[in-house]
Amino acid sequence: MERLLQIIFNGLSQGSVYSLIALGLVVVYRGTGHLNFAQGEMALTGAYLTWQFDQWGIPLLIAALLAMVCGFALGAATEFFLVRPLGKKSPFAVFVATIALFLGLNSLDGAIWGGEAKPYPNFFPNDDDDVIRILVAEWRYERLGVFVVMLVLTGLFFLLFKKTKLGLAMRAVASNSESAKLVGIPTNLVLMTSWGLAAAVGALGGSLIASVNTNVNQLTMIVVFIAASAAATLGGFDSPGGAVLSGLFIGVLETGAADYFPDWIGQDLKILPAFVVIIAVLLFRPAGLWGSSRVERV
Repeated sequence: MERLLQIIFNGLSQGSVYSLIALGLVVVYRGTGHLNFAQGEMALTGAYLTWQFDQWGIPLLIAALLAMVCGFALGAATEFFLVRPLGKKSPFAVFVATIALFLGLNSLDGAIWGGEAKPYPNFFPNDDDDVIRILVAEWRYERLGVFVVMLVLTGLFFLLFKKTKLGLAMRAVASNSESAKLVGIPTNLVLMTSWGLAAAVGALGGSLIASVNTNVNQLTMIVVFIAASAAATLGGFDSPGGAVLSGLFIGVLETGAADYFPDWIGQDLKILPAFVVIIAVLLFRPAGLWGSSRVERV
């Protein structure tokens, strides 16, 4: 029982990291109808910016907020200069462009900050004694802190999409941008805001991930982005709550698989369950468990 409970806690901790990045994917898709394959690298750039601001002597929390502001600007600029003109040509062009942006941002980060790992400051206490004991298992404060941040962001996005005019406008634009224009919705502003919000969330997520890992490098977000993509796919790209729950599930799944099957999977192949989830969902339920199927009227 103790082993199982510890696996669940560790999995929820890791899964909360995946959920943060998956939230950014969902925000872009729900607001624009596009998939942003550069979300992970936008998060990495945000993590580097937080590190840089901290190195300049800015308090860590303020540094993270500044990185989120820069992330918002990066996301909005991406939509304005890249996605908007290419989207008028072909949706597939946006797909290719975000992959190119993924490679470009990763190379740019390496050119600016170098390829070596940077020691990263901690947002939450992380000493060996900084744990909370629940029944027979332990949960570290830093992991619990990331989990709480993820829950707060999920609640805020739920309110955004369900209770605000901006959220309604984002859903309307993603569903049918032409009809949204006809009813007076400023579609261009909504699209820029959607990409900006997603990049800002990514910047926070990347900073928290680097903090948990105690370092940041060019490969920090690769595995995390794959697992987050699996979470968004499983939960549904238009369901923030579904993506969060799926991220937690994948975290528990891969942690349990690595622990119970160390000879077959272990730490080196623990991302394998995420690949299996992506393939299975695309085969049997492409819209995800909580996603809605897009209806085309002709």
